[in-house]
Amino acid sequence: MNALETTHATAPATHPAGSARLARTFRLLLRREYWEHKGGFLWAPLIAGGISLLLRIMAAIVGLVLLNRAVADGDFQINGIDIGMLTREMSPSDAAQLAQGLDWSLMMSAAWPLIVLAFVVFFYCLGALYDDRKDRSVLFWKSLPLSDTQTVLSKLASAVVVAPVIAVLAAMATMFASLVLMSLLVLAFGGNPVTLLWGPASPLRIVLAMLAWIPVYAVWALPTVGWLLLCSAWARSKPFLWATAVPVITGLLVSWFDIMQLFELGSGWFWRNVVGRLLLGTVPGVDVIYRSTEIAAGGDAERAEHLLSLGWMYSTFLQPGTWIGALAGVAMIALAIRLRRWRDEG
Repeated sequence: MNALETTHATAPATHPAGSARLARTFRLLLRREYWEHKGGFLWAPLIAGGISLLLRIMAAIVGLVLLNRAVADGDFQINGIDIGMLTREMSPSDAAQLAQGLDWSLMMSAAWPLIVLAFVVFFYCLGALYDDRKDRSVLFWKSLPLSDTQTVLSKLASAVVVAPVIAVLAAMATMFASLVLMSLLVLAFGGNPVTLLWGPASPLRIVLAMLAWIPVYAVWALPTVGWLLLCSAWARSKPFLWATAVPVITGLLVSWFDIMQLFELGSGWFWRNVVGRLLLGTVPGVDVIYRSTEIAAGGDAERAEHLLSLGWMYSTFLQPGTWIGALAGVAMIALAIRLRRWRDEG
């Protein structure tokens, strides 16, 4: 009786300890992925943001040189222009256009690290399970008290959470650095950056939109990440060729034999919803073209409003195709876990 009481008393206490141990192991696996791929996760988006800033600085220098030459040649006259006057004399429509232009400029400057993210995640997933088998380090990791499920899920979390978070932080830093650069130019011409730039622009709203976009990316990228991890776990060699050739060749066959007509659908549906979802899910913002035609139909102001609207952004979770693709991604990830359990050849 005492032994039973002792067992029942200690059982609840060991469960939290086991959960804490699993959480600690998972954090260590995430840390391992980060340090092994620090160049892609951290430095690649930072370098992309730095290149974006460098190009803006070069453009500003070239613009100032051309302006000074025009003044020296008498082709352009500047007589103590105070560009702060532009803000005071703007009509409401002009002010709205200025704000819209600034927001687009800030979003474009922040896009560089996110573009790099597409390539980083794509090739990281392709090599995530294949590289361990290629150099036979998988044998070492299998000798540790780590399950295949934990290992694959840590790679999944690195692809859809860790990498996007770092890229978004790099994009935010690039955006604010670009805004500071524009502020210095405005100051150089006697303007007030607060009223001319920081007031009309919406940097905080853009930051909120980028942070809110991370869960959308994580769910939308699941089919592509699942497919790439599956190819990484299965392919004996050249996982990139298998990952790209299989969907593309299948799409060509479907188009050639017009198979989708059996379902009263065009071949374009297959390319869009199967090939596209398998290969383009790591591209930030690609989900926009699947959700609505409003962005294409509207003007610049409407496009910016849609991209920054949290309600419109999260409407992707109301689309059945989002969850069908996510379930397909989860199924492929589960298959990748099973493949890793026995496919450890070099």
